Amino acid sequence: MTTTTLAVLVPLLPFLGSAAGLLLGRTAPGFVRPLAVLPTLAAAVLAVLVAARQGGGKAVDAATQLTPTGSVPIDLALHIDGFAAVVAVLVGVVATCVQIYSTGYLRHDPRYPSYAALVSLFTAAMLLVVYSGDLMVLLVGWEIMGICSYFLVGHYWETPEARSASLKAFLVTKLGDVPFLIGLFALAADAGTFRITGVLGAVTSGALDHPTLVALLLLAGVAGKSAQFPLHTWLPDAMAGPTPVSALIHAATMVAAGIYFVARLLPVFAASAAALTVLAVMAAVTMVGSALAALAQDDIKRVLAYSTIGQLGYMAGALAVADRGAAVFHLLSHGAFKALLFLAASAVIHAAGTNSLTAMSRMSGLTQRIPDAYWTMTVGLLALAAIPPFAGFFSKEAVLVAAEHTATGDHTAAPAGAGWIVLVAGLLTALLTAAYAMRLWLLAFRGRGAEAPDHGRQPIQMTTVLWVLAVPSLGFGLTAAYLDDWFDGNALTPTLTTAVLGTGLAVVGAAVTYAVRSTLLARTAPPPAAPAGATPVPAAGPAAAPTVAHPDAEAGQVEAEALDLPHPAADPADPGRALLGPLHRPAADGFHLDAVYRAAFVRPVLAAASLVRFLDREVVDTYVRGAGDSAKGLGWLVRRAQTGNVQTYLSALLAGSVVLAVVAVVLANAAAGA
Repeated sequence: MTTTTLAVLVPLLPFLGSAAGLLLGRTAPGFVRPLAVLPTLAAAVLAVLVAARQGGGKAVDAATQLTPTGSVPIDLALHIDGFAAVVAVLVGVVATCVQIYSTGYLRHDPRYPSYAALVSLFTAAMLLVVYSGDLMVLLVGWEIMGICSYFLVGHYWETPEARSASLKAFLVTKLGDVPFLIGLFALAADAGTFRITGVLGAVTSGALDHPTLVALLLLAGVAGKSAQFPLHTWLPDAMAGPTPVSALIHAATMVAAGIYFVARLLPVFAASAAALTVLAVMAAVTMVGSALAALAQDDIKRVLAYSTIGQLGYMAGALAVADRGAAVFHLLSHGAFKALLFLAASAVIHAAGTNSLTAMSRMSGLTQRIPDAYWTMTVGLLALAAIPPFAGFFSKEAVLVAAEHTATGDHTAAPAGAGWIVLVAGLLTALLTAAYAMRLWLLAFRGRGAEAPDHGRQPIQMTTVLWVLAVPSLGFGLTAAYLDDWFDGNALTPTLTTAVLGTGLAVVGAAVTYAVRSTLLARTAPPPAAPAGATPVPAAGPAAAPTVAHPDAEAGQVEAEALDLPHPAADPADPGRALLGPLHRPAADGFHLDAVYRAAFVRPVLAAASLVRFLDREVVDTYVRGAGDSAKGLGWLVRRAQTGNVQTYLSALLAGSVVLAVVAVVLANAAAGA
C-alpha cells in the first residue's frame, strides 16, 4: 500500500471501530472489547509505518476536492510532515494503552460500550486533526473532540460534579472556538485557500493583510482547547471523568490539539511580533500560576491536571520563541509520562479508596500494596520534575534553550522580550514543578498511620500498560539526537547553562519540600494505629473521607464513589501549606478565577435571561393574551346579537342605515365648507 493509503486508514480504523462498537454494544457485547482495542492498535501500527516511510523527509501531500463552495474550495487533503508523523504515533500508542487499560478498569461498568466507542471516536478525531491538510477538515476533528470530551467527562453523570464539569468543559472550549472559527475564515480570505500548504505559501509571499488579528483570533481557540490562561479553568474540573479519559485528554488528544495547531501554522503567528509576545505572556502566566495551584491541591488528579496546564505552558512558550521543534518534542515527552502518571494515579486511588492526598497521607503500606504503581509513578514524577536522564529533562531543557537563544539574540525569529519572559517563567516553574511532584510522592507513598485497605490486585492489563509507558518516560529523551529530521533539524540537546539552572532549581524545589515535610512530621504526633482487622479511617472528625470500596471493587467504581465523599480534614504535615503560606487558599481555589468568571459572565447572562423571561411573560404574553381575549369578547358580542328575531334584525339594519346616512351628510358638509 502507498503511504497515502496507509495514512487514510489511520483515522478511519478507530472511526469504524467506534461505529461498530455503538451498533453492537447491546446486541453482541462480546465484541465490544475487541472493537475497542484492535482498530486503535491497528491505527497505531499503521501510524508507525507512515512515520517510517515519511522518515522526517519531504512532506506527503494528497488532496481531492470535498465539495464545490463557489469561493474558497474545501479539500479532503493530507499533509504529513515530520511533526504530523511523530504526533500521530503518540496519539495511536497512548490511545491503545488507554483502551487496553480501560478493559480492566471499567470491566463491570454497564456503560463501557458507549465509553469505548467514544474513546475510539475521540482518537479518530485527533488523528484527523494531525493528518489534515485542509483547515476546514481540521476543524471537523477539532469540534468532534469537544463533543466527545463532553460525554466522556460526564461519564459518571449520576454525580453533580461530573455533570457540571462536562458542561463547563464544553462551554469554555466553545467560548474559544467562536473567535477561532472567525480567524480561520479571515486567514482563508487573505490566503485564498483553506489548504495548509497554500496558507504557508501566502505567509512566505507576504500575502496576509492582517497577520496580528488573525493570529490573536486563532490564539483564543488554542487557549480554550489547550487550557491556557485565561481559558484553562475547565481542565481541573474535567477530572470528574474516568481516569483513563483524563490520561487520553491530557497526554495525546484535546489539549495537544491546540499546541499542534500552532506548531503546524507557526509562520502565521511568527508573522506578528505582537502575537508572539501575547503568546509568551499567556504561557508565562499559565506556567507559574498552574504550578502554584498544583502545590495547593489535595486531589491527586487535580494536581496532575494543573501540572498538565503548566507543561502545556512550556510548549506554548517554545512556540512563542518560534521553536516548534522544542514544543513538539516536549509534547511527545509529556504525552508519555503524563499518560503514565494518570493511569498510575488510578491504581493509587483504587488502592487507597479515595482520591484525596490528605487521606492518603494518613495511610501506610501503599508502597507494598501497589508496587507496580509505586515504581512507575515514581518514574513519571521524576520525568515531570525534569530530573536527568528522564524524558522530561531533555524536552524541558530544549524549551529553555530555545528561550535562552531568543533572549540573547542568537535567534531573531521572535522578539527578545518574549524569550526573557519564557526563560524566567520556565526556570521558576521548574522549581515549583519539582516541589509539587515531591509533595505528591510524599503524601501518596510516605503516609503514616493505619495500614492502607486492601482493595485487591490490579488486573494484569492495567499493570502491563504502566510498565509499557514507563519505558518512553525513562528513555525517550535519549533519542532526541536521532529525531532532528522530524524537528526541522534543530539541535534538541540542552546547553550547560540551562541544564545547570533547570536541574539545580528542580533539585532545590524537591529538597526543600522533603525537608519541610520531615520537619512538620517531627512536630506532629502520628495518628493511633487501627486495631488488627479493622477498616482504617483516613481522617478523624465529621469531615473525614472514609474508604468506601469493598475488597473486590474495581478501580472505576472506587473513583465514581470517591466523587461523593466529603472533603477530608487538612493534613497538618502538608508541605504545600507551609511553602505557600498566605497564597495557599487562593492557589487551592485556582486564584478565584471561576469566581471572576461568575461575576463577569455568568451572573450578567443569567440576569439578562431573567429579564428576557420577564419581558416574554409580562409583556409579549400580555399582548398575545389580550389579542385572544379581544377576539373572544367580540365573538361573545356577536353571539349575543344572534337572537333569531327577524324584527330585531330589520330594526338594527334600519338603524345602521340611518347612522351611515347621517355620517355621509356630515362628511359632505365638512368637505363643502373646506
